[in-house]
Amino acid sequence: MSKAWTFGENMNTDEIIPGRHNITTDPVELAKKVFCEVKPEFAESVRAGDVVVGGRNFGCGSSREHAPIAIKGSQVQCVIAASFARIFFRNAINIGLPILECPEAAADIREGDDVEVDLSSGAIFNRSTGNRFQAQALPDFVLKIAEVGGIVQFLKTHDIEELTA
Repeated sequence: MSKAWTFGENMNTDEIIPGRHNITTDPVELAKKVFCEVKPEFAESVRAGDVVVGGRNFGCGSSREHAPIAIKGSQVQCVIAASFARIFFRNAINIGLPILECPEAAADIREGDDVEVDLSSGAIFNRSTGNRFQAQALPDFVLKIAEVGGIVQFLKTHDIEELTA
């Protein structure tokens, strides 16, 4: 079971991880404070494989990578949102946090719903409601980046030609 954790629109990076906690880039340490002001129970209750669901403009605000690193450190499977702030989108891919844009799924999924996600196809299934959604699938190279833990690790272990093939 993948539990959904829902957040509203315009969730900014300081709400994801307040600036005062950005004294490290260690994902495990940042995960201890992720969403601490908007959903204090998140860090202690989230389980590996859970799903974060947001509204429009998820990850707006500063360009710090700490926000996607903190979410990734919580071991969620992915973030589904109606839309992402551009810099958060890029940072998430760079650090290997899978993200799917699907306004219909974001509107349907409620806190605590059981959600199944297939990142390779972009399929989203809300088991709680029986509703199915289709996000644009992540390109193969983005899945590879996520598998190895981010763009830096990917570039250490793969040819640059793999990104453009």
